[in-house]
Amino acid sequence: MPNEQPPGSSPAYAASNTAARNAQGPPAQGTAAPASDAGPPGTVNGPEREGKISGSGLLFGIGAYGIWGFLPLYFLLLEPAGPVEIVAARVVFSLVFCAFLLTVMRSWRRALTSVRDLRMLGTLSLAAVLIAVNWLVFSWAVLNGHAVEAALGYFINPLVSVLLGVFLLKERLRPLQWAAISVGFIAVLVLAFAYGNVPWVALTLAFSFGFYGLVKKGVGGKVDAVSSLSIETAVLAPLAGVVLVVMAANGTGTLLSFGPAHFWLLAASGIATAVPLIFFGAAASRLPLTMVGMLQYLAPVLQFIMALVVFQEAMPPERWAGFGLVWLALAMLSIDMMGSPRRARIRRAAASTA
Repeated sequence: MPNEQPPGSSPAYAASNTAARNAQGPPAQGTAAPASDAGPPGTVNGPEREGKISGSGLLFGIGAYGIWGFLPLYFLLLEPAGPVEIVAARVVFSLVFCAFLLTVMRSWRRALTSVRDLRMLGTLSLAAVLIAVNWLVFSWAVLNGHAVEAALGYFINPLVSVLLGVFLLKERLRPLQWAAISVGFIAVLVLAFAYGNVPWVALTLAFSFGFYGLVKKGVGGKVDAVSSLSIETAVLAPLAGVVLVVMAANGTGTLLSFGPAHFWLLAASGIATAVPLIFFGAAASRLPLTMVGMLQYLAPVLQFIMALVVFQEAMPPERWAGFGLVWLALAMLSIDMMGSPRRARIRRAAASTA
């Protein structure tokens, strides 16, 4: 999910969008396969087809979404660094860590091959801009008393992803999915009333990550997760480096002025970005897609709980009503998604007897 879902992949989009396609049958002509760069093409197909649940895959999935869910606490430790500095440091140190991973895995050739493909580079550059917006808004929200609204953004992200699939990819939805979208729209109206304005933070997070998944859909399995994250952060690194240098020069930066502990906490953002992504890749290759789709809700649930318990953010009754409607819509999507493997088996059986 979650920002703070995989920076180099898009599980929310892949899970909800694949569920929509499974529900309607084969994708329309010209529609690409679901975007998950968590592993090579077809890594999810095996467990999804067999319906098996791997214990190690489940642990990897919980680890990935658990880390993303606890990121608000990590950002709290980074104070007094502000959102801009946090994102800039995250970009630079993610690139450093990815370079280390590419060296260890001997994957430089694969990454450089992707860079030489101008269409691929353009796609990943657009993805980089979208994820940078997502990271910046999420960081600002957590540090400025909007953690609840940030969690809301990742709760409604699957609904946004399905909606993008309908309007931009011309996908057909089942009645239960249309009902979920309708309930989600009503929820946004209720929450707009509750907040006194449109919940822009939540919508920006949901749509930026939804479009990020849509853009990465064009990449498909052509580039692995670490290479993808390496290229995306490399695109952003020059600007991020300039930001860090300027902030250090004018005295507004904290990276070098608040001691070694603060420096290494900011430097650890590279690990905090890449490790859950790797865990997600391991989970996606071992678990049915429906299980991955269910696990994606763990991150915003943890973020929501921390917003209430740790950050002590207000949650008046009208907000509970809005969140309740969002959860109802997600339950409807999940029910439809869990029925997708059974519908696929029925279609295959019918095709084999035809």
